[in-house]
Amino acid sequence: MDWKQIIQKHSRKILNRISMDLMLEAYLTHESSLMDLEDIPQTVDPVWILGKKYSTIIDLQQIRNDIQSRLWFTYRKGFVQIGNTNFTSDRGWGCMLRCGQMVIGQALIFLHLGRDWRWDPDKRDIDYLKILRMFEDKRSAPYSIHQIALMGVSHGKQVGEWFGPNTIAQVLKKLATMDELSSLVFHVALDNTLVINEVKKLCTVMEQTNSSKQIWKPLVLVIPLRLGISAINPAYVQGVKMCFTFPQSLGVIGGRPNHALYFIGFVGNDVIFLDPHTTQQIGMLPNKDIETEHKIDHSYHCQQINRLPILNMDPSLAACFMCQTENDFNALCHELKVHLVQSDQSPSQPLITICDERPSDWTLDTSGTLSTSSENVAVSLSDLELSDKKFLTDSDDDFELL
Repeated sequence: MDWKQIIQKHSRKILNRISMDLMLEAYLTHESSLMDLEDIPQTVDPVWILGKKYSTIIDLQQIRNDIQSRLWFTYRKGFVQIGNTNFTSDRGWGCMLRCGQMVIGQALIFLHLGRDWRWDPDKRDIDYLKILRMFEDKRSAPYSIHQIALMGVSHGKQVGEWFGPNTIAQVLKKLATMDELSSLVFHVALDNTLVINEVKKLCTVMEQTNSSKQIWKPLVLVIPLRLGISAINPAYVQGVKMCFTFPQSLGVIGGRPNHALYFIGFVGNDVIFLDPHTTQQIGMLPNKDIETEHKIDHSYHCQQINRLPILNMDPSLAACFMCQTENDFNALCHELKVHLVQSDQSPSQPLITICDERPSDWTLDTSGTLSTSSENVAVSLSDLELSDKKFLTDSDDDFELL
C-alpha cells in the first residue's frame, strides 16, 4: 500500500468520525430543543398570570395566548441618539428601563382595553396601536426609552447607566403625570409601607363639571421590596407568589443577578417572565396596514415562555398593582393584609406594612431616607436597588439574540 492509499484510508476514518460526532451533536441539540419546548409543565399546580388562574391540563393554549398578548419591550438599535449622547441603542444597559415600560404598558392595556383583551396578529386594533405608539423609540413618545433615560438623570443616573427597581418606579411616576390620555396616579410605597389614606387623597379628585362629586383616578401602585441580602429568604416565597394572584396584579419588576426581568406569573415554584435581553431593530407602527408593520407588531409580543425558580430571583424587586376604582384599591388592601401581612406561612416576616395614616414621627428627608425617631430606624432608598456594581462587568453577551 503506497502513501496515497494510506492517506485516503485514514481520511475516510477521520471523516466518518467527524460525521458521527456531528450527528451526535445534532441529536443532542435536537433533544435539548425539545426539552426547551416544555414551556409550561403538565402539572396539577395552577398557573397564575397577572391575576388570572389557569389549568395546564385544559387551558394550555389560553395560557400561551395570555402571555403572548402582554407587551414585550426589548433592547432596540438604530434609534435617534438620546439627548446629547451617542447612544442609538440601549443594549447592555436598558433592561430595567424596558421592564418598566412593560409594567406601564400592561397598565394601559388593562385600563383602555381590559384584562381579557387578547392580541390578534391579523387584526388592526386602533386603540391597541395608540397605546403601542406611546412606547416608540423616539423623544416625542411619552414612555419612550429616550424619555425614561433622560428623566433618570434627575435621579442621578446618567444615560447609559443601569437602573434599579426603585429608580425606574420613581421615573415612571414622573412620566405618568404627563400622560393626559390615561390620567394615571403612579404611587411608589416607600420603605415597604403602604399608607392607605395618602393613596386615597392622591387618587380622589373633584369632577370638573360637578364640584360636589368626587372621582377616582386610576392607580398604579408600586411597592419596592428587599427580601434578603444576596438571595431571597425562603420565608417570602409564598408572599411573592400571592402577588400574582390578586386581580389587580401588574406583575413584579426585578430579575436574577446581572439580569433584569419582568415577572408576570408563576407555576409551582417557578416564576414566569418576559426577558428584555433581545436586541431588535427599531420599528415604528403607525397603522399596521402593510406587511412590514405586521412584522414590527410581532416584535412586541414574545412567542417564548420563560421560567425561573423563585429562589433564583434577585431579592431586590418591586411588586406592581393596578386599581382602576376605589373598590379595587380597598379589595387590594384587604388581600395584602390577609396574605402578606398576616400570612399563616410567615406571620413574623410580613412582606409589607399597611397603615391607615402615616405615623407622626415618620419623616422623609431630602436624601430619600424614611426614618422614625421613636425606634431610631432609617432605611435608605438606595438599599432597595439591585447593586449597580454587579452590572459593571456584565456585557449581556450571554443573553443577546441579534
